Amino acid sequence: MNEILSLITPNVLILITITAVFAGLVKGIVGFAMPMIFITSVTIFMSPDVALGILILPTLIGNGWQAGRQGFVAAYQALLDHRWFLGVGYTMLLVTTQMVPLLPQALFFLYLGILVVVFASLMLSGWQPKGRSGTGLLIGCALVAGVGGGLSGIWGPPTVMYLSTHNLEKQAQMRAQGVIYGLGAILLLIGHIKSGIATLPVLSLGAFAILPACFGIWVGFKIQDLINQKIFRIATLSILILAGLNLIRRGIM
Repeated sequence: MNEILSLITPNVLILITITAVFAGLVKGIVGFAMPMIFITSVTIFMSPDVALGILILPTLIGNGWQAGRQGFVAAYQALLDHRWFLGVGYTMLLVTTQMVPLLPQALFFLYLGILVVVFASLMLSGWQPKGRSGTGLLIGCALVAGVGGGLSGIWGPPTVMYLSTHNLEKQAQMRAQGVIYGLGAILLLIGHIKSGIATLPVLSLGAFAILPACFGIWVGFKIQDLINQKIFRIATLSILILAGLNLIRRGIM
């Protein structure tokens, strides 16, 4: 408690605000990467578990907004379309949230980063995986997404890998990501209340970050509405590669 209170200084609040705006901007454009940007930046000046707790509420609100942009019916249909991915991923998320204090994350980050960079680079070059509805691909991506979400709040890369194989229209992919990440953020909150990471002081800092994050998302949505499907796909895969390189960096350091 005292450690958290000592972090609430004007400089820290300014840094959280700037980080939240930028992370929200990227999320508004491509639909993901907010937790990765946020937790990577915030861990420069506070511990990873505190950073993870702070990002929960902004992520929850932002994903709810993203999921509901085309209405409840469309969001519900996205939920049904990806229900098996959600079921496997969320089960792993709830299990691994309880392991955060026990497990080293470096090896997981390194493995996930290499996987993401290779996959996204291949798809950016024009390669498409065969058997896009394959059960193995669905389960594999869901397992990795669930573990990543539980350990670090980062489940974007494997989720985008899964969705990218479906060649979804831009709005459909944004909506699906919002539904998947939004429900995941609810479970992340529940899991980390139980694990002790989501304490009241940490969640208060997260509540402070909601408004700047939503401002960034709003600007990002405006940009995303203007770009065509091809540019959206290139931007998504490019951000995915950068995210993967960052995960490799975190695994090595």
